[in-house]
Formats: sequence, C-alpha cells, structure tokens
Amino acid sequence: MSDIFSRIEHSRTADEVVQQIESLILEGVLRTGDRLPGERELARQFDVSRPILRDALKALEGRGLLTTKAGGGTHVADIIGQLFTKPVADLISMHRKAVADYLEYRREIEGIAAEYAARRATLEDLALLDRIMARMDEAHRTGDFDDEAEIDVEFHQAICECAHNILLLHTLRSCYRLLSEGVFQNRLLVFTVPGAREALLAQHKAIHAAVKAGDPGGARQAAMDHMIYVERSMAEAERSGDWQRVSRLRLRQRSEAGDTEPARKRS
Repeated sequence: MSDIFSRIEHSRTADEVVQQIESLILEGVLRTGDRLPGERELARQFDVSRPILRDALKALEGRGLLTTKAGGGTHVADIIGQLFTKPVADLISMHRKAVADYLEYRREIEGIAAEYAARRATLEDLALLDRIMARMDEAHRTGDFDDEAEIDVEFHQAICECAHNILLLHTLRSCYRLLSEGVFQNRLLVFTVPGAREALLAQHKAIHAAVKAGDPGGARQAAMDHMIYVERSMAEAERSGDWQRVSRLRLRQRSEAGDTEPARKRS
C-alpha cells in the first residue's frame, strides 16, 4: 500500500490517528479487506510513536472498523456488508418484486451518482475511469461474460467514487455487494439478449463521455437509460428462458408419450 497516511502535525495523539483512519474508511480510500502497513511503517508515516499507534489501532478494532488476524496483520473490517444483513439478502434473492425494486432503486440513485460525478470528478478520477473503460473494451473483445460483468460493477463503483458523496458511496457499494455475492443468480442473463453486449458497452461509454465532458444532465440521463435497458433486458431474458423451459417440457412429454395423434390426423 502506497503512502496514503499523512504525518500528524500537532499533538501526535492516538485520537488524531484514529480520526485520519476513520476518514480514509469513510471516504472509501480504505476498503473492506485492505491490509494496513506493518506497525513500524505505519508509525513512520504518521510520525507517531508505536505505543500511540497501538492505542489508535486498538480503539478502531474495538469499534469494529479494523480487525487483526494472527500472523496476518491488520485489515479494514467488513462493515459494508452489514447494510444488507444475510436474512435481508436472502429475502431479496427469493422474491421477484424485491429484485425489481432493487433495479428501480439503482436506476434513480445511479443517475444521481453520475450527475455528481460529472460535477466533481478530479483528473485522477477520470484517469481511473479511462483505465476501467480500456479494460471493458478488452473484455468485450474477448467475449468473456464473467469478465464483462465484473468490470461492469467496477465501472459503476468508480462512477460512485467520482461523485464524492459518502452516503452514495456506501449505499451503492452495498448494492454492488449483493451482485458480487451472487444474490442475483440471473445477473448474467442480460448478456444473453441478442445485441445486449454491444448496447451495454455503448451505454457505459456514454456515461463515461458525459462525466468526462462535465455534463451533469447528460451523465444522469445516460446512467438512468442504462439501468432502464438492464431492467427491460433482464425481463426479456427471463421471459425467453421461461418459454424455452416450457418448450422443452412439451417436447419431452410428447416424445415420452409417443405418437398419440388421433387416427384421423394420420389419414
């Protein structure tokens, strides 16, 4: 991990170390599972004594923000997943209306995030988006659905980070967490719709272009149009899947039943 921690300028107390690490977690710089540097290096970056650092880390661990693994160092705790507890996630996965509401929520919130991103993205944010888009182009070229789906989520997370709004960041991250944990088993269905891969790539490029151009209204509309397309395509894919399932059952039933057509049809 590069030097993301700043030298404590004033009294060099444990409270100041705590506040800086808290801010980095809150702003999404430190993410779930990130490992902090070793004690000696971390004390050097903060320019505090190791006893002060230990007190700070102990306080953060006591509040559930950090976790220490025996022989494995200190890591950022899994606090994002707690926004959707497992019982809630299980309910969402089992009820179609909940899935529809999830997509509806994302449509509106991602529109806001893209609008804010167009207003607030820094040069560093845009450089990160450029790299993600290049990887998305490559995944599209190779035609790997899993890669495309993974980079799709990464792209939306980056747009959210560009919005520089803490609540948007953590609520949307919790939504994406549901995807990464497989709560929506049918999330790859959208890629099976004819022409969907090309359409999705074009939509992501439109969001990217509007954010880079500093066009808040255009970015918001592009993000919402994208989610509307995802909603419709998933519904279409599910209907198509149901039709195929019924067709297979009909074929199997009639094959097993044998030729039972009425005699008058054979004449």
